Amino acid sequence: MIKQLFAQKRQYINHFFETVDLSAAENFFDILRSCQGLIALTGVGKSGLVAKKIAVTLTSTGTRAIYLSPTNALHGDIGLLSNKDVCIAISKSGESDELLSLVPTLKNRGTRLLSIVSNPNSRLAKHCDFSMTLPLEKELCPYNMVPTTSTSIQMIFGDVMAIALMKHQGFTLDQYALNHPAGTIGKRIILKVKDLMLTGKQIPICKPTDKLVDILVELSNKRCGCILVVDDHMSLQGIFTDGDLRRALLKQGPDSLGKPVQELMTRSPKWIDPSKLAWEAMQLMEADPKNAIAMLPVLDESGKVLGLIKLHDIIQSGL
Repeated sequence: MIKQLFAQKRQYINHFFETVDLSAAENFFDILRSCQGLIALTGVGKSGLVAKKIAVTLTSTGTRAIYLSPTNALHGDIGLLSNKDVCIAISKSGESDELLSLVPTLKNRGTRLLSIVSNPNSRLAKHCDFSMTLPLEKELCPYNMVPTTSTSIQMIFGDVMAIALMKHQGFTLDQYALNHPAGTIGKRIILKVKDLMLTGKQIPICKPTDKLVDILVELSNKRCGCILVVDDHMSLQGIFTDGDLRRALLKQGPDSLGKPVQELMTRSPKWIDPSKLAWEAMQLMEADPKNAIAMLPVLDESGKVLGLIKLHDIIQSGL
């Protein structure tokens, strides 16, 4: 049953993509991008929930938008709208009395009224300044009643309009971050390497000529799983990890303890700039699943060590 339903859902969604009027969609977008005021979305029932979702997507991606309850609009909230604004009414049938009741008042206010319907002959479509028809083959419900496919294609259309406006406005990642200061999204686009890296005396370091036996205390006490090998100017020469220690002992036994670190370290390790996002550091560490790394030296443009960032700390931050 589940497999069959998935197949049906895909068929109905494909019907939408194959038959939607792209020229009409372009005209719809042109009206939105020329709006000098607010974009208000309204709807009843499931379509109302879709309207709410599209409104918040628009808002978060740089377009001033609100959800307007049709009932509350008729009891005062319509006062928010002016002749500079656009109101989008979403309805599968285009025959919802609550939405039709808004038409005269919106026209009197000079607010441009658009509709998103699946019935081009509906009263709502005929009374709007512009109506977008979303071709609907059938609801997934066996009785063709429960809003399923219709709400899916409404959501698809709304998302496309939101991202088209986002691109048209040149909305940047930094602007997106300002709208999402909390949660995983906010952390991914705000939290930088310099915010999480170890600095100063927290960084385990040694010189290339230091013997392995002499750096074990530093390697152990700093609990970073590695030690950075630097010259007198703090320029990175290499990295020596817990894994390198195990390999040296297995291969050379106790003799390895008397060798200088420069003979055992990994030269030219991966590193990252402190201004990069912590999310980028995590991606760099996990880029090669077979050779994943758990820490990255943080360097300036000249190769000088500024810090060390650990995968554990990135994960602990909530990314």
